[in-house]
Amino acid sequence: MPTQSSAPAASPVTVAAGSVRFGNHLPLSLIAGPCALESRSHALEVAGALKEMAARLGIGLVFKSSFDKANRTSAGSSRGLGLDQALPIFAEIRETLGLPVVTDVHEPGHCAEAAQAVDILQIPAFLCRQTDLLLAAAATGRVVNVKKGQFLAPWDMAHVAAKITGAGNPNVLLTERGASFGYNTLVSDMRALPIMAGVSGGLPVVFDATHSVQQPGGQGATSGGQREFVPVLARAAVAVGVAGVFIETHPDPDRAPSDGPNMVPLRQMPALLAELQAFDRLAKARGSEGVGG
Repeated sequence: MPTQSSAPAASPVTVAAGSVRFGNHLPLSLIAGPCALESRSHALEVAGALKEMAARLGIGLVFKSSFDKANRTSAGSSRGLGLDQALPIFAEIRETLGLPVVTDVHEPGHCAEAAQAVDILQIPAFLCRQTDLLLAAAATGRVVNVKKGQFLAPWDMAHVAAKITGAGNPNVLLTERGASFGYNTLVSDMRALPIMAGVSGGLPVVFDATHSVQQPGGQGATSGGQREFVPVLARAAVAVGVAGVFIETHPDPDRAPSDGPNMVPLRQMPALLAELQAFDRLAKARGSEGVGG
């Protein structure tokens, strides 16, 4: 069985999304935003607030939100605005706020259309082995962020990454978001971070701090979550050394239509990010090159 020690050290790769650079050896970057698009005004409000705090902290920011939550626990749950309504909102955020944007894609047919308005196409964890989806995302030339499946070992992500890079697109991010641990529970194995960097040849690794505290289906018809543990896991991951953190945030998470229990209140983000930057500086001052070194 492969282990961390069997993953060769690799020179870290730098991947750029707009003006934001991701690299396991570079200062920490941030992917953040509400889980699902709720409206144009809501998206612009959150994106504007995040841009302001990112500028104060000097941290690279990619705005994230989903046009469709295709993997909801219940068929009765809200899925989002849909691709046609979402693309003009994403384009406006890019043009008026100057922020790179990432959104999930669920089908190969989504990729080329979404790529017109976003900088990063994100492959959901449940779909990370869907070859046709990965190849369609790769073909756009956009950065592709792949969430590691809750069912995969970290070394299995080498094959996932190879499908994209083998198709001629080297712009790949790999994101850890926890592994299934019994029923309705995830656990984060911090060994996964250096392992994924090693087996992928130094690709940037991102830690998803909010989905890692999700409790899938934990509230019966909806998923639960333990947002109080987001800072705990984020500090641990950043102390290991990663290229970026993924944090979903909302002005009022308890009233959000999706993933409210694990989203961080927007007002808490500045203090959390400042703390993570301090951990990041310490981790990368050791002389290593992050998780890939």
